Amino acid sequence: MTQENNASYVQRLRRLDCCAVSDALDSLKLQGVVLGLPQRSGAGRIAGCVVTVKMGTGAPPPGPVRHLGSTAIEQSGPDTVIVCEQRTGVDAACWGGLLSLGAKVRNVAGIIADGPVRDIDEAIAYGLPVFARSLLPLTARGRIVEKGTNVPVTIGSIEVNPGDFVIADGSGVVFIAAADIEKVLDAAEKLVGKEAAMAKAILAGTPISKVMGGDYETMLKGKS
Repeated sequence: MTQENNASYVQRLRRLDCCAVSDALDSLKLQGVVLGLPQRSGAGRIAGCVVTVKMGTGAPPPGPVRHLGSTAIEQSGPDTVIVCEQRTGVDAACWGGLLSLGAKVRNVAGIIADGPVRDIDEAIAYGLPVFARSLLPLTARGRIVEKGTNVPVTIGSIEVNPGDFVIADGSGVVFIAAADIEKVLDAAEKLVGKEAAMAKAILAGTPISKVMGGDYETMLKGKS
């Protein structure tokens, strides 16, 4: 998949919302929705191509010492979302204030963390969108390490790979596998078109019971 294709997919994804993408996944019998990651800072929807960071305990991988998340920031930009897995069970933040500043400087679209983050007031001040499992003040230093950047991670019950896509807003977080992005976008855009026509009918005075009748109930089965 080329960088140009990725940029086009991200632009299309930004015009949708999580509910439309979730419905598209349902219609295609695909998984991708993650619960329990509310927006902690920033405003509005984010969408982008995924750069992953996996946290763990024990010794870090061999090589120069780097603080967790810094490599991901340097590999990211406006069309990317950094996705962190911190499921170690250790109370330690996988994201913090200086990382938020670094991401903001590179215009990263946002951060999604399955785990705790800290310095959320700084992220709020920067206007950086952060979606996270929880908040706490405890540093990662001496507690957890980065095990890898752009490696497979598990977010909720979903396996996420670098180069996958994600959309997040007030309704939740939804991942789309890179191999499925074209058909998911096509399905979501068709569903949005149908719902726009239904909204127009409601505004024109059609009873909502008629608008949201049998066709609506079977819409995700391709029968409308």
